[in-house]
Amino acid sequence: MQLQKIEVTAFHFVLPFYYIEDEENIGAVKIARRLNIPIEVFHGGKDYIEMVKKPKYGYGKNINPCIDCKIFIMKKALTFMEEIGASFLLSGEVLGQRPMSQRKKAMELIEKEAGVEGFLLRPLSAKLLSPTTPEEKGWVKRDNLYAFEGRNRKPQIALAKKLGITEYPSPAGGCCLTDLDYSIRLRDAFEYNEESIPELQLLHFGRHFRLKSGAKLIVGRDEKENQIIESLAEENDLLIEGVGFGSPIALLKNSKSPEDIDMSSSICIRYSKKRDEKSVKVSVRTKKENITDKEVVPMKREIVDSLLIH
Repeated sequence: MQLQKIEVTAFHFVLPFYYIEDEENIGAVKIARRLNIPIEVFHGGKDYIEMVKKPKYGYGKNINPCIDCKIFIMKKALTFMEEIGASFLLSGEVLGQRPMSQRKKAMELIEKEAGVEGFLLRPLSAKLLSPTTPEEKGWVKRDNLYAFEGRNRKPQIALAKKLGITEYPSPAGGCCLTDLDYSIRLRDAFEYNEESIPELQLLHFGRHFRLKSGAKLIVGRDEKENQIIESLAEENDLLIEGVGFGSPIALLKNSKSPEDIDMSSSICIRYSKKRDEKSVKVSVRTKKENITDKEVVPMKREIVDSLLIH
């Protein structure tokens, strides 16, 4: 589009499931800055989560409502288009590249449901699709667009090289909702009404356990995860860690009793270097204050495994 002297503004939608430490480090933001394109970053919220729970057009292989997701995003993009006075929308979709949402019938359905029929141009596959209003009005030269199709990424990679674009996400990457492990954790979270943004972002980090009471425990696997888990702790959450040595941080949500705290402390120490000691001192606190220190016995591996969400 830039080669056709068309002014472009980027709209980047961030799913509420992703933890963003620094918005400036988002890949799309970096690329937009490099191409001197203004960019709007929109973070999905509760309305997006409700759509994921009950998609009109169902899921793919895991908990991925690809068609409903595209409709949702296109509606948000349409609103943004109208706010800034833009004339039409662009999408980098390629016909047949994704099995659920990039079939021709699915693409047409998405356009209709989102209210963007005729105003959504897909430049990479435009010659295989019906002409859009921007093409019919002569705003965009159809002859200079492409006819990419299928799952082979070589044409896009060649085009990127031609345009001098060398940094872009791996073609093997994908949405977390298509990931089996994340989907298992997300279904479990929905079952227990754990639907706040921090709760859903936590599903990417640590080891996850469901205690017999229904309480949830997350144990960090390294220092970076410890930091993220603590940063995502909410007001009533408890943080547990060993005292006086390098320890995982465990986050306990919806604790029902002292037994939950004891069990969580034992699990936490199971993943520390003191797992073989008879008893270990731990601290139990919130983000704001210490609650208590106590001695616990590291939990046996077979019990820990039976509580793991997988």
